[in-house]
Amino acid sequence: MTVESTIDKDARTVTFVATFDASPDRIWQVWEDARQLERWWGPPTWPASFPQHEFRVGGESKYYMTGPEGDKAHGWMRWEELDEPNAIHFVDGFGDTDGNPDPSLPITTSVVTFAGTDGGTTMTIAGTFESI
Repeated sequence: MTVESTIDKDARTVTFVATFDASPDRIWQVWEDARQLERWWGPPTWPASFPQHEFRVGGESKYYMTGPEGDKAHGWMRWEELDEPNAIHFVDGFGDTDGNPDPSLPITTSVVTFAGTDGGTTMTIAGTFESI
């Protein structure tokens, strides 16, 4: 797997492009299954746990990432559109200790696309922030 990232501060966007030696269907499964999603969501030193994962349109996922000192950062995701295995549209942000949205903090709107290639998949995650 290779990953490239691009940040555009003026547009308030960050884009990640990852290539995998697996089909779009297989990469989609990583998003569907909370245990698989936990393995790569968040930085390596802040592993994620998803106590709630409702991967369906209108569903919510609640998660937290645990830092090296044991502190926790809580977050949430709301799944807006799911076009299996082509695209995912979701909003996410920081949450309170129960994983509920913290209205004092901005949200991010993200679109994930999966493009099949010869022997693999290119996954692009394009996130737009309300503010910086």
